[in-house]
Amino acid sequence: MINGKLLSASALALLLGTGAAMAEVVINRGNDTDPATLDPHRTQTVAEGRILADLYDGLVIEDAEGEAIPGVAESWDLSEDGTVYTFHLRDSKWSNGDPVTAHDFDFAFHRIMDPMTAAGYASILFPIKNAEAVAGGQMPLDQLGVRAIDDKTLEITLNAPTPFFIELLTHQSALPLHQKSVEEFGDQFTRPGNLVSNGAYMLQSFTPNSQLVMVKNPNYYDADDVKIDKVNWIPFEDRSACMRRFEANEVQICSDVPAEQMDYVKANLSDELRVAPYLGTYYLPVKGEDGSPLKDARVRKAISMAIDRDFIADSVWAGTMLPAYTLVPPGIANYVDGGVKVDYADEDLFDREDEAKALLEEAGVEPGTLTVDLRYNTGENHKNTMAAIADMLGNIGINARLNEVEGTTYFNYLREDGPFDLARAGWIGDYNDPQNFLMLYESGVSFNYSRWDNADYDALLDKAAETMDLGERAEVLADAERLLLDDQAIIPILSYSSRALVATEVQGYETNLMDAHATRWMSLN
Repeated sequence: MINGKLLSASALALLLGTGAAMAEVVINRGNDTDPATLDPHRTQTVAEGRILADLYDGLVIEDAEGEAIPGVAESWDLSEDGTVYTFHLRDSKWSNGDPVTAHDFDFAFHRIMDPMTAAGYASILFPIKNAEAVAGGQMPLDQLGVRAIDDKTLEITLNAPTPFFIELLTHQSALPLHQKSVEEFGDQFTRPGNLVSNGAYMLQSFTPNSQLVMVKNPNYYDADDVKIDKVNWIPFEDRSACMRRFEANEVQICSDVPAEQMDYVKANLSDELRVAPYLGTYYLPVKGEDGSPLKDARVRKAISMAIDRDFIADSVWAGTMLPAYTLVPPGIANYVDGGVKVDYADEDLFDREDEAKALLEEAGVEPGTLTVDLRYNTGENHKNTMAAIADMLGNIGINARLNEVEGTTYFNYLREDGPFDLARAGWIGDYNDPQNFLMLYESGVSFNYSRWDNADYDALLDKAAETMDLGERAEVLADAERLLLDDQAIIPILSYSSRALVATEVQGYETNLMDAHATRWMSLN
């Protein structure tokens, strides 16, 4: 009898231990908003990029520190003239068990450049040979400089040596697609049950305004090292709502922190708060309807001069952002020392306001006669920023009204040439090079929300693309930014920092300049 009891206890302990070992590991991650799409060729937001980084692996991926490392391509060769990359693919599979081949990348690169796809991010891949002409319908698709040599070998030919090309390939525009499912389901290939992915996770369900659920991909080549079994991505346009769920232990990561509550966060959640430099710029594209005073560069400059960026950075964003007067953020690689500087950046604000009033008078804008609409996507920090700007414009005789727009449709509206006066926009570097910021305002680029068109600017960026010497190239790019800022087609406001709440039990979340935090690198204690 005694031996029988001992055997039962041992068996029970073994059973319980096995159950604990097999318990599903789940993480709840707050995201800025719901994805408007999961089609890598139609996405444009950081919130979508976070999700795609869990679902897909490109040729090159970002590690926990945000550095580019081999992904599906385990190695690559570069020709002596720096224009031909040959990628050698590892053995890997799609979530349905099909092998990932060079043909999947060949298909995806040609799809994003197909004019019928109308991919907003096609321009990011224009360093590829003939890409711009193909995307513009001026050359056939088969002239694109991408070809699968065999199942395991992909060749990409560039127009010219491109120092940032490997980093560029970490972006969602360079992800592979499962050709059979895309062709079978068409625009519905991203739906749960249809989406075939090759990353650490696969899509299980998506309930808008509630959560997007993904589960570990058993066919992932590094599945044994993926420690979290399920990821629930929860949208929080109200950053305070995420913080409340975080404090209740219902969310382990909040992608952003409400700036207006930063004092509370620092006092009560200092161990969980992560703040770090971030390669991005918060700015206002300026557009206006035909005939609007906003079409006059003097008016746009007056608005820029009247904005107290130090107040916005310190009071609205609680010191978690830096004042910015340029589109290209500080500290970026391959640029002129100290970056470009506008002539009024160091002037006293009151002197700037006087100069702004003089510019408005010169442009024929009498005090109180101009009213501008300040459009922004939902978010307390954005609302407070625009409210502060509205007050500042009042100091130079310009009236302003706030116009809040729900986040999932906001950037599509701007990208699709929707009318506006001034809009809130932000750009996060897809790779560490000034070209990634300056290319936004080339004519014909969908992210050129202002629809600013300047042939001299376009020519400078074309020249930079052909300039082999990095120092000389930096000067050409700086000349382009000076032209953009002299015409004030955009009004830079802040340089970003990343701000997040990360529970102490989360391991593997490393702060980095790219703010890259794929779930595959994380675990829970």
